[in-house]
Amino acid sequence: MDDPTHDVDWSGLFHALGPAGDTPRHLAALLGDDAEAFVDGYSHLWSVTLRREGKAWPATAPTALLVAELLDNPLLGPDDPSLPDAMLAYLYEVGVAADLGDQAGEIRARVKDRAPELRAWTAEYVSTDADGRARMWRDGTGLGELILDQAALACFDLVPALLRRTLPYLASERARRRTCAAAAVGSLARHPVASAQRPELLKQLTSMVWAADSSHDLATILIAIGHLDGDTRPWLADPHFRRSGLRGPSAQPCRRRHSEPAADGTGAVAASLRQVLWRPGTTPAAPVQVVPGPAHRPTRELMPGVRDGGFHLDRGHWLSCGSGRRS
Repeated sequence: MDDPTHDVDWSGLFHALGPAGDTPRHLAALLGDDAEAFVDGYSHLWSVTLRREGKAWPATAPTALLVAELLDNPLLGPDDPSLPDAMLAYLYEVGVAADLGDQAGEIRARVKDRAPELRAWTAEYVSTDADGRARMWRDGTGLGELILDQAALACFDLVPALLRRTLPYLASERARRRTCAAAAVGSLARHPVASAQRPELLKQLTSMVWAADSSHDLATILIAIGHLDGDTRPWLADPHFRRSGLRGPSAQPCRRRHSEPAADGTGAVAASLRQVLWRPGTTPAAPVQVVPGPAHRPTRELMPGVRDGGFHLDRGHWLSCGSGRRS
C-alpha cells in the first residue's frame, strides 16, 4: 500500500527530541519484522511525539494521521491485538491536545498574524543543535509557545478526520477494542464539529456500559460519557457499581481543559472514577494496561524498560486499554 508518510514535509516539524525527520522511520518500524526497531518505534510514538499534560508538538498532528492509517493496516500486530488498541489510546491523547474549545479562533488569528515569524523560528529551531534549541525557548519572543499553540490547533483541525476513522471501532468484535475506541471518541467528539453527533454517540456509549466485561472497561466508558457531558449518575447510584470499588476518597479531579465541570455532575463522576484509570502522579491519558504480548517475546532481551512522559513499557509487554493502569 502507499506510504502516507511521504505526504508530510517532516523537515519543518519537530518533537520532544528535535527535528522530526526520524518519525516516519519509527512509524514504519511498527509494521516490520525487526523486533528492536519495533521497540524503538513504539517508544518513539509514545515518548517523543506527545507532550506531557495532554499537549502537542508540531509533529503530533501528522503522526496522529498516520496512526489512524495504522489502525486499518493488517501488518500492525497481526498476532497481538493490543497494538491497534494502543493506537486508539494514542488518538485519545490527540483528542485531549485538540480540546481547545473557544480558544481555537483566537489561536488561529495569532498564528496568522505572526506566520512569517513562526516559519523563521521553526526553520532555525530544526537546524540548530540541542543547546541552541534550549536557548530558543528562552529568547523572550513568545514564538516557541505560539508554535506549540499552533501544534494544538493542527490537532484541532484534524479531529473530524480522526473521529471518522475511530467511530467504526465502537462496533468491534473485540471488547477491549470497543473500550479503547470509546476512550478516543470521548475526547475527539468534544470538538464543535461533533456537537450534532453527541446525542447518538451518548446512546451508543450508554449501550456499551451495560455490555462492559470488567469494572475497568465500565469506568473507561463512563469517563467517555462524562467527557461528552452525559449523565453518569445512574451508575454511581447503583449498589453493584459502588461495590465494584470504582469510588473512593483518593480520587483527584478529572481534567476538563477548556470548560467548567458539567452542571449535571459529570465532573464529579469523572473524579470518582479517575483513581481506577490512572495512578497518582501520572499524566491522565487513555486508560491503559500493561499486558503480555507473546508475539513480541524477543523484545524481552532488547529493552529492560522505557519510561518517559508518564509512559512505561516493560519487556515484552504492550499497552492495551481497559485496566486503568499507567506505570
